[in-house]
Amino acid sequence: MRKFFLYLYTLICLPAVCATDSLSTVIVERLDSLCRDSLLQHTQLGFVVHDLTADTLLYAHNPLQLMRPASCQKLFTAIAAFHYLGSDYNFTTSLYLNGSQSGARFEGNLIVKAGFDPLFSATDIQAFVKAVRSRGIDEVRGDLLIDLSIKDTLSRGSGWCWDDDDKLLRPLYCNGTLSFPSTFKRQLQAAGIKFKGRVRTVRSMPANAVLLCHVKRPLTEVLRPMMKESDNLCAESVFYQLAARQGRPYASASDAVDHIEALTDSLGFNPKHFKVADGSGLSLYNYATPQLLAAYLRYAHTQPAVYAALFESLPIAGVDGTLKKRMRSTLSYNNVRAKTGSVTAVSTLAGYCIAPNGHLLCFAIMNQGLVRASHGRDFQDRVCAALTMPLVTVPEPLLPPEDSLLTLPMQ
Repeated sequence: MRKFFLYLYTLICLPAVCATDSLSTVIVERLDSLCRDSLLQHTQLGFVVHDLTADTLLYAHNPLQLMRPASCQKLFTAIAAFHYLGSDYNFTTSLYLNGSQSGARFEGNLIVKAGFDPLFSATDIQAFVKAVRSRGIDEVRGDLLIDLSIKDTLSRGSGWCWDDDDKLLRPLYCNGTLSFPSTFKRQLQAAGIKFKGRVRTVRSMPANAVLLCHVKRPLTEVLRPMMKESDNLCAESVFYQLAARQGRPYASASDAVDHIEALTDSLGFNPKHFKVADGSGLSLYNYATPQLLAAYLRYAHTQPAVYAALFESLPIAGVDGTLKKRMRSTLSYNNVRAKTGSVTAVSTLAGYCIAPNGHLLCFAIMNQGLVRASHGRDFQDRVCAALTMPLVTVPEPLLPPEDSLLTLPMQ
């Protein structure tokens, strides 16, 4: 039934064009028409469409306009992470022992080295508890030490608004809350392990600490909520994994920025012409261009492992994530895969789609100066429709799909 309604939409809403017109010419005409929309009399727009199959620029409107990318900033973070860390990278949270064991009693400290894993859960803590139990320990006479040196001590990103209610940038969460110490202590006691020590933060790992257990989380697993649901904590955790690659304790946001700027430079752009402030796009200090966003999408497409993981993580129009309720009644349905972005007065969309001729396109659309974000989203949806609607030829009639033909009752 959906196919039949899409057929009707195509039949009624598409302008008829000559069969001799090329698809690219028709798409350009459609986009030119959209760029005359009254919305653009009082707002700013920049967008780029690139035909990846033909490796040609299909359309550009203000491609060099610097704008806030909002959550499309996550595309820079994700692609840089794949570039430098690899698609098989793991977030690692570790448990160490520091002391000596006498029978079932351990005289010393438990030490947790935080890995800024945003999906770390009570189930993962159970792995730590089982590791302690496997040593035959039923009493710990010491403290719980927590090493948070994977990142700096700042709890918010540069340029975040004071009234943002996003989670603080702490590198040790449990089920999305800062309840790790209490949950760990409670689970130790539930497993019959006595522990009455304090919880203390340490600046570095003791030299004689012994590794007891690792909990690893694949980058691809973190990427899914980061992109599908635009989870900001996940994005910042990926951002700080880049920073930690420098190998120094208490890595800073500027360490992560260095990596993204280096990739930008390798793609042929001067990184000083842009501004990277965080990994999620919450910051009001981020500035990029549609051309740069499209360049990152083009680069990802040239790397099969990167493209496969990125493509799988992106919201699907009308199906899931932040695009679940968009484009459901158009031919963009289940075709467009793109990252959304929204902060005050800004709406963005960047990703991939399949054109009617089977070519893969990438696009980056940035709307700014919006009183209502819905106006930007509506414009972006119309751009996607223009990219995915087929040509309608005349005078040959267009028949509906066979599986959606209506059967009339016999007289």
